[in-house]
Amino acid sequence: MVSVQVDERQVMKLCRERISELVKEVEAEYVFWDSAELKKRTCMSWNTIQEAFFFDPRFPKRKVGSKWYFPARETRAFLEQWLMEQPK
Repeated sequence: MVSVQVDERQVMKLCRERISELVKEVEAEYVFWDSAELKKRTCMSWNTIQEAFFFDPRFPKRKVGSKWYFPARETRAFLEQWLMEQPK
């Protein structure tokens, strides 16, 4: 009979490292988001985005023609900071 022992902490550490690598790869795919991607990433409607943070002067955005674009890295950093500033 064969017996195998697994260090669960080591397995979890390896899983977290790999997940982190995959997330970085996915995030690297986008240079900027459009409004549809912003709604998807925040799980908010366009009206909620406008009411919550769209007009915050720190929020990075650029209008090209009639369409809004948001630099992915800067927008993500802003959103993380904005969320932490919200009252509990």
